[in-house]
Amino acid sequence: MASKPAVPLTGYQRRWAKDRSRFKIGCITRQGGKSFGSSLEVVDDCMERKTMWVLLSAGERQSKELIAKCAMHARAYNMAIDEMEAEFRAQDGTAYKQLEIVFPNGSRIVGLPANPDTARGWSANILLDEFALHRDSREIWKAMFPTVTRGYRIIVISTFKGKNNKFYDLFYNAPTLQRFEGTNHEYLGERGGWSKHLVTIHDAVEMGLALHDDEGNTIEPEDLRLALDDEEAWAEEYECEASDEASAFLTHDLITSVQDVKLNDKPDWAAKLIEAAQANYALYKTTKDEAIRPPSHILKDVLIPGDLYVGMDIGRKKDLSVLWLDIEVANVLRTLAVIEMHKMPFYVQRQVLFAILMHRAFRRACIDESGIGLNLAESATDRFGSSVEGVSFSAANKEAIANGLKQNFEDAASAIPAGSTIRNSLHSVKKYATATKHFRFDAERSDQTGHADHFWAKGLSVLAYSSPQNDEEWDFCTSGAPAANGIMRGY
Repeated sequence: MASKPAVPLTGYQRRWAKDRSRFKIGCITRQGGKSFGSSLEVVDDCMERKTMWVLLSAGERQSKELIAKCAMHARAYNMAIDEMEAEFRAQDGTAYKQLEIVFPNGSRIVGLPANPDTARGWSANILLDEFALHRDSREIWKAMFPTVTRGYRIIVISTFKGKNNKFYDLFYNAPTLQRFEGTNHEYLGERGGWSKHLVTIHDAVEMGLALHDDEGNTIEPEDLRLALDDEEAWAEEYECEASDEASAFLTHDLITSVQDVKLNDKPDWAAKLIEAAQANYALYKTTKDEAIRPPSHILKDVLIPGDLYVGMDIGRKKDLSVLWLDIEVANVLRTLAVIEMHKMPFYVQRQVLFAILMHRAFRRACIDESGIGLNLAESATDRFGSSVEGVSFSAANKEAIANGLKQNFEDAASAIPAGSTIRNSLHSVKKYATATKHFRFDAERSDQTGHADHFWAKGLSVLAYSSPQNDEEWDFCTSGAPAANGIMRGY
């Protein structure tokens, strides 16, 4: 390495960075520092010689985060780098954000969201970040591989996301040069072989990863497993075991099919909206003024090029509240934002919701009115009338919402951001047969995704788009089984 990194590396990170095999692939536990270690390796290579790396990520937001890690490493080495932003235009005219770092010796690092167009046409080393999350992973692979024909390297990192993707194929079916599993090493020497690294959460802790709680106290993997309370998710995310898709209602393959790398689930204005709502709450606690207006001014200059539909799954103490915002463009619901509110007061949640519903592009919202959501749903209905519908989460309603969401995805009628939190929530819901020959849809609760809150928020947004706009046509019931008749209209 060029120098000591700013942050000490674990044993498996040092081993990974020192392994300069031409073809290298790593399945490393979530939050194990795989992007940190790989970006450090890329920066070291750029400092040691004049070269070029192209970093392909699951989406534009992930690409920005990965390039930021590279810039951080370079600055820690006191390198005078130039950072640039440009536009990559695909053959079909689609524009993608291209980020670039240029080193004093002429080396370059280019960051892009991954798709077959952005993967094609380079002569450079390639890093595929969270490759299991990439839409069209096999097409990306076919377009990308010729890039390294003339002596360049490929690094592939990810956790597993099911078995039906190119990452899983490479890890288990491609020839093997050598294999690292935890502290164990085996050399096979197969022709055209890959250097394969597998690091579970248990391996990572054994090799130097420190786990802490929110107060800095040391914890063990078992504490995380108990808090996650989802054995399948634990096995895939932390123990590097690819999940069996048979029990998932929305498969990884189906979720991937509606991903769009250009979409950003966390636009800057969403964070500003929450901050403004929290400031209003602080003012309210001081003045008790009931007339404080929602911070709709935050959205005044936000471009919304289509009709806006909203789904909201409400939580307070245990689960997240998730607002899913979709805009309809050419009969496709394209995600505008996914706003997560964790343990936020209902006053703040109401301020955020109302600010969105006050936008001129807003058309319809469906809001979870079960239990603690009843007050917020009722106040929204009172304020915005028939454009807002409260939905109780009866078994019949949940079945209809889940089926409507799946049909929407199968029809390619949505475009959603790429990202592990959204994907995990969508994938977490399972379909169970009941004694009455109906079906129950449920998911294990986790700190990251709540109780499949993103799944239900997106499902409610799809329902809002699919629902009749005229109250006289709307036959939706807020409780009990009869709701299934009305809820399926428009699906």
